[in-house]
Amino acid sequence: MAQLPNIPSPCVGVCVMHPTTSLCQGCMRTLGEIVEWSRASNERRYEIVLELKQRRIASGRVSESDLRPRRRRSTTPPNAG
Repeated sequence: MAQLPNIPSPCVGVCVMHPTTSLCQGCMRTLGEIVEWSRASNERRYEIVLELKQRRIASGRVSESDLRPRRRRSTTPPNAG
């Protein structure tokens, strides 16, 4: 995998665990993911972020960016061609 930039925490400051889903009501992470975050590699953080996106979509809590396809970065330098 290519070098990932530093991935910021998905915490939104609403730190309350839902009693039935055991997910944070703010960011939708599990307690294990919250604990793991500070020492996780960027690759693992990226995996968690992708899982969160799927949880948001499944729960109906989506943003426009969740529904937009990811743009792939070009491997061709600008002005080359």
